[in-house]
Amino acid sequence: MSEERTNSQIKRRALLISAVTFISYAYFYQGGGWNQNSRFDLVRAIVEQRTLRIDAYHENTLDKAYDQGHYYSDKAPGLALLALPAATIARPLLHVIGIDPASPSALVATSYFVTLFAVALPSALACGCLFLIALRLGGSEGAAAFAALSMGLATPIWAYATLFWGHALTGACLLFAFAAGIMLRNSERARSDFLWAVALGLSAGWATVSEYPAAPASMILALFALAQVWPGGWARRVRNAAGISVGAIACISVLMVYQYRAFGSAFHPSYAYYQNGAFPWMKRGYMGVTYPHIEVMLKLLFGCRRGLFIVSPILVAAPFGLRLLWKNRATHGAAVAASAVAVYYLFFNASFSAWDGGWSYGPRYMAAALPLLCLGLAPIWDYSNRLWRRLLVALAVCSGLFSLMAVSTTAQPPDRFRCALFQLLAPSFWAGQMSLNRASMLTLSENASGQAHGAFNLGELIGMHGLPSLIPLFLIWGAAASLWIRMNHAEQQAATGR
Repeated sequence: MSEERTNSQIKRRALLISAVTFISYAYFYQGGGWNQNSRFDLVRAIVEQRTLRIDAYHENTLDKAYDQGHYYSDKAPGLALLALPAATIARPLLHVIGIDPASPSALVATSYFVTLFAVALPSALACGCLFLIALRLGGSEGAAAFAALSMGLATPIWAYATLFWGHALTGACLLFAFAAGIMLRNSERARSDFLWAVALGLSAGWATVSEYPAAPASMILALFALAQVWPGGWARRVRNAAGISVGAIACISVLMVYQYRAFGSAFHPSYAYYQNGAFPWMKRGYMGVTYPHIEVMLKLLFGCRRGLFIVSPILVAAPFGLRLLWKNRATHGAAVAASAVAVYYLFFNASFSAWDGGWSYGPRYMAAALPLLCLGLAPIWDYSNRLWRRLLVALAVCSGLFSLMAVSTTAQPPDRFRCALFQLLAPSFWAGQMSLNRASMLTLSENASGQAHGAFNLGELIGMHGLPSLIPLFLIWGAAASLWIRMNHAEQQAATGR
């Protein structure tokens, strides 16, 4: 079989994985909440009023900054800025089909559209990217697919990819930066070297523009890239350092301009402008960050309320897979970088005063590390015998079911539940109580009619209710599985007939 045909087949598989995960994300709309409302208010302010002030919309959220008599989103601006093209296009499209862009239903459609474009799409592309990275690091196609689908559908990434939050986008950007670092290792041309370095700088930089805590993780990936090219001599080192700097500085410039235009200072993040009494834990340490607490780490990994290994038991296997990569000289650097990012986010989350993250599914402040952590699932699959693979599949199915419960009921379970997965999500799911969140991204005046503008899934939009509303999604999964099997058969026939 020719190398060209093999590459084409691999690309088709990566595209299929991205398509399946994107449809799975797009199937669910999670409604409103302080976090997403704050970002959507900024999108609306820019598109509708050409301003960074959210004064006209701020009453729908408490996640907001306040400076000199005006309200602003307290979030890093990367996600909102990325969503601007989708929001801008949505308005004339709604006009064309005869819908007033200012109507509540049109605004809900716009919020859904920008979530698809700026969160679901990058997250789905990251799943395809993980598949390609795992192959490049020596994994089989089956192992790479297992890792990619586990990341996309068997971790809290699925929940975060349906919300207009920054976590999934940031994780995708960090994975893209990691992929660029991998490509630098085998790059043979100076121009290709520089372009991959710029891509890494842009991806890692935009991760930071989307979430401030991503800055240390971005630095880890920049160091990883430089380590990849270090044996090539000073000319190559300088060229790649320059490329990374170009990409990173471009992103940092966007952030600094935003902060200057909003607050009059390029160096003070939005979190520095809370009103007196708002989020008092942000006054502890540096913006709420102190030092890692061992008991919090244990809760983040094993606690029923936020434990990563509780909501996604398949991830228990990931560190063992990273260790296998670590022991292999060819993949040692990649394993070190991925592990370092994962450990950093665990330490960061355990250092944050509000570590539990409010209304959320799983440890959301660790979310951006999940794509790189899932990289370990590919080598552990290849290393396992048939019995252990069955266990991995069982853990992945269990994790996927938990994620399906979350996106079907609510990805924002109230923090009053000590163990929301088993106290709220599972009982509601099996009782057929879908789309529990009734909160909206609309302003209070726009939502005054009393009509429901909260969460929904696409099955419900066509009149289906309860568990049957998920049938179209299951049919799509079945069609994708059938297509994957057909691709396997076609490849086997081509190999046999060579």
